[in-house]
Amino acid sequence: MSEQSTSPPGPAPSLSEVLETVEQLWPLHLQEPWDASGLVTGRPDQPVRRILFAVDPVADVVAEAVSTGADLLVTHHPLLLRGVTSVAADGFKGAVVHELIEHRCALLACHTNADSAPDGVSDAVARAAGLTTTTPLAPHPADPAVGIGRVGDLVRPVRLRELAQRLADAVPPTAHGVRVAGDPDALVRRVAVCGGAGDSLFDEVRAAGADVYVTADLRHHPASEAREAATGPGAGGTPYLVDLSHFASEWLWLPVGAAALREALAARGHDVRVDVSARRSDPWDFRIDHADHDHPDHDHPSRPVHDLAADLAAPTAGGPA
Repeated sequence: MSEQSTSPPGPAPSLSEVLETVEQLWPLHLQEPWDASGLVTGRPDQPVRRILFAVDPVADVVAEAVSTGADLLVTHHPLLLRGVTSVAADGFKGAVVHELIEHRCALLACHTNADSAPDGVSDAVARAAGLTTTTPLAPHPADPAVGIGRVGDLVRPVRLRELAQRLADAVPPTAHGVRVAGDPDALVRRVAVCGGAGDSLFDEVRAAGADVYVTADLRHHPASEAREAATGPGAGGTPYLVDLSHFASEWLWLPVGAAALREALAARGHDVRVDVSARRSDPWDFRIDHADHDHPDHDHPSRPVHDLAADLAAPTAGGPA
């Protein structure tokens, strides 16, 4: 996905000028204390004519950046989130660093600063869900107007199934698909969202009175406990859960971020091509569905688990009786 100006090319900005523009859009002070957003490779004075946006700085994405002549690769996820003692090219991260440097392609991570900032990752998820007005789910201490996650009300209530389908239609297809916990015919209006892994925010979701929580990477125990709390004594059954692929939920921001940076650079007099990566960096390649889930009307497994256990315990043909 890309847009190119038809006007004569203006002077190429330096990498440091691009970083100044990025700082206006997604300020580094908004990143979480544990994060590692910021510049990974690149000389401040190098010219930038072409930029590629992607979710992950994996080898396939870096190869795309190099093959298309990108001067800067902007990824959501950091390459070096945890400390390393070597970037030798005999390791996969070191190989990526060498590939970038040898082809004069800078690498910039905009992670939780792009989560918290206006028009960031969770705002993109919120728009895909149909929310038009939102507030932060977990306001940032330095600026309560922004923060991690968003919560707001749909213009009209919709059934949980419809909301999940709306999101499935908006995100790129992955083996993960879209998983849902809750009554598919239940009406929902108040929606909380968090792009990426959001199972640390269940307290905030409940405090916000959300009917449904849209996030990604929901682990078994936090999801199970959230549903137990929602259906336990005195509870009303909510929030329901919609679990997206981590990659897919954050991919929604790439076209938004790319357009914002392109326009901000143009306002400074720079005509820079900004593309969105065509590579799918979701780590999963395929999924095997159970037979009971092959029919679209089967929202829940129709066969009791004890029947399946009996099949597993039964002797196979030709085996011992």
